[in-house]
Amino acid sequence: MPSNNNAAERKSFQRKSVKSTSYLFLLPTIAYLFIWMVIPLSMTIYYSFQKYNILLPYIHGFNGVTNYYQVFISSDFQASVINTLILVGVSLLFTIVLGILIALIYSTDFWGKNFARTLFITPFFAMPIVNGLLWKNMILNPTYGLSAWFERMIGISPISWLGSFPLLSIIIIVVWEWLPFSVLIFLTALQSVPETIIEAARIDGAGKLSEFFYIILPNIFQTIYVVLMLETMFFISIFAEIFVTTSGGPGLASTNLPYYIYLQGFFAWNVGKASAAAVITVIIANIIVLFFANFLSKKLKFGGE
Repeated sequence: MPSNNNAAERKSFQRKSVKSTSYLFLLPTIAYLFIWMVIPLSMTIYYSFQKYNILLPYIHGFNGVTNYYQVFISSDFQASVINTLILVGVSLLFTIVLGILIALIYSTDFWGKNFARTLFITPFFAMPIVNGLLWKNMILNPTYGLSAWFERMIGISPISWLGSFPLLSIIIIVVWEWLPFSVLIFLTALQSVPETIIEAARIDGAGKLSEFFYIILPNIFQTIYVVLMLETMFFISIFAEIFVTTSGGPGLASTNLPYYIYLQGFFAWNVGKASAAAVITVIIANIIVLFFANFLSKKLKFGGE
């Protein structure tokens, strides 16, 4: 009996030792998250309840929920929320639908497929600022851009896209930038669809549409879910493309939530109001992500399972 007790104690000690060692390896990650996420978020929440303007540093103190109230009743904030929802919704629709269709094309064999695939994913590797400047100066410029050249060629006057259709222009830039990402993910998912199931369906006389809706789509649905979640978080935080192209204008026509926070913090120098807007943006982002997660998991049941 004593020997059995000793063996049990040794095993218990070994388990505790392994657990302690695993926690030790997690410490760098925990420290990183604490420094780069917890501390900035805590400071943002703190300043959101403070009356603090960088230009008036001597006027500083607790402000309660006044900053939140001023943000909520602001027509500028309401416009930025609407623009953000439109930007996220339309960009998600086009990147997912076009991503699946283009991935289906690239999953077939055709001459020059590898070169075309490499050329297609190039925009995703460029920095957002570079993509914004490319579209602003080389494509959408009403004087010497490619769009102006094409419009003159078909006999119409060049359109100032960034001035007349600013939000649409931002959506086009974002879709062009992020479409390669969704195509790569969907292409990988399509390669994992069992070929035997597709061949069996074809033998049974299934057409292309039936094959897509009843075989391919259910098998890649979890991938659609992942792409939707990731792109939602990225699209909500779009900033650089707006900064270098429209600067949120004309007026507030292309101002989204991140750019609204930027205007409050670095133009109005109102740190308290900017922090309150940032906290509200985080809450809105989480609500959107949770809504998509709940809808897709319960209504569509992860691929029709």
